[in-house]
Amino acid sequence: MNARALYEALLDTDGPYDEVIAPWLDQAATADYRARLHLAATPDTHWWTEDKDLLQELYALSRVSDYLLLDPQLPPHLHLFTTLGMTPVAEQHPFDPFLHEITEVEQAEDRDSPIEILEVRHPGLMLGELLFSRAGVRVRAGAAHAERGVADRWPLFWTHRRAHRPTRDLSQGWGGNSQWRTDFRLDYRTADGDLLNVAEDAPIDGRPDLDPNAYGNLGPDERLLTPAERRELLRHRTLLRTPATPAAADPAWAAELWPFEWRLPPTPGQAG
Repeated sequence: MNARALYEALLDTDGPYDEVIAPWLDQAATADYRARLHLAATPDTHWWTEDKDLLQELYALSRVSDYLLLDPQLPPHLHLFTTLGMTPVAEQHPFDPFLHEITEVEQAEDRDSPIEILEVRHPGLMLGELLFSRAGVRVRAGAAHAERGVADRWPLFWTHRRAHRPTRDLSQGWGGNSQWRTDFRLDYRTADGDLLNVAEDAPIDGRPDLDPNAYGNLGPDERLLTPAERRELLRHRTLLRTPATPAAADPAWAAELWPFEWRLPPTPGQAG
């Protein structure tokens, strides 16, 4: 049993989602599926270097989550993932790009007003120290921090599907089977700091592409963003303000951008 089968069953059902989710969860309990997922709950073992199948299974589960979030009925979503051992992100938490995805911006009159959460539209989920999904939030912010029409409408990377904005992930453009060999993005919040986009093909202490002195290592599309914009995109999975370079504001350019290998070194005590 696997999450791809659940995803395809959800696409095919005309009945309540619970009628598909409940039997799948029964099989998951029998197959000790939950225990296998929890192998990914900490980065201490660097498990992803040995278990590519688990990376792809987490990705398939994220597709299930994306699909369920298209429907305003959240109980099936929460029931599924909490039964698998995930923990909802506390709603009282202040805005944090590690934990929160901006779904709508209310523009404050003061352009310097910081980002403030007005409403949590769907919960985020953690699997131990691993971020599974960010909470969707409606925010108020000054344009210096988040622009309406950019922070809530610019392409969202490392994401398969959202209701009201374009998305890009590594499955897009591949065939019916190949797309399911996509790796899940691994972000960990540990006692020593955040680890963003951990993967087996790059050192855990970061790739120099996002270093302001590493311009020569950047591709032509990456060079259109400033170092601060590249860091912003990695942390938020999107941009929050119109890029400084006019060419980077073109949707066709965003479609060619390839940030999927970007890394940042862990910063102790930093929340994103």
